[in-house]
Amino acid sequence: MSSWELGNLAYLVLLGAVLVFWFVAQNRNSPGKTMQQAIAWGLIFLGVIAAIGLWDDIRQTVRPRQAMLTEAGRIEVPRANDGHYYLTLGINGTPVEFMVDTGASQMVLTAGDARRSGIDTADLAYVGRAMTANGEVRTAPVRLDRVELGDVSDRNLRAWVNEGDMDRSLLGMSYLQRWSRMEITGGALVLER
Repeated sequence: MSSWELGNLAYLVLLGAVLVFWFVAQNRNSPGKTMQQAIAWGLIFLGVIAAIGLWDDIRQTVRPRQAMLTEAGRIEVPRANDGHYYLTLGINGTPVEFMVDTGASQMVLTAGDARRSGIDTADLAYVGRAMTANGEVRTAPVRLDRVELGDVSDRNLRAWVNEGDMDRSLLGMSYLQRWSRMEITGGALVLER
């Protein structure tokens, strides 16, 4: 533990002790009520800690998931709470979540998603360069045997594996242009073939 963290911990312990002392001093004439309020505040504190700890799981549950398939060759993707569109594609038989990015020219996989899809990232030649919000990163070209979205399947697609840190894989224009129609309407991204 660093001295900064130790100082923060000491401050929080001191603050907690002062609050407990004040609470007990204010309610010393009614110990039953004091205990009831202490338990209530303790449960509220535990609830807040649990919500913070489970926030990623809660967000995943609340956020709209996979595209809604409405008919053959047509996909509607609901807009997520963060304003982006997310699709789960089958890459070589493995589900991979992509963020739809019309500003990206290529389909770009994170190193982790590439490994899960059966691509040996240790043997890749990172010969490409890409500019991201975090600066320039190295990329390696790959061929994806099979890419599936709903009932639509493509074979032998070119993609890139990003050597840098990315939160999730990006679904760029090289894949989106394979669809004959791409439209954003009524809060949904519509893809048709």
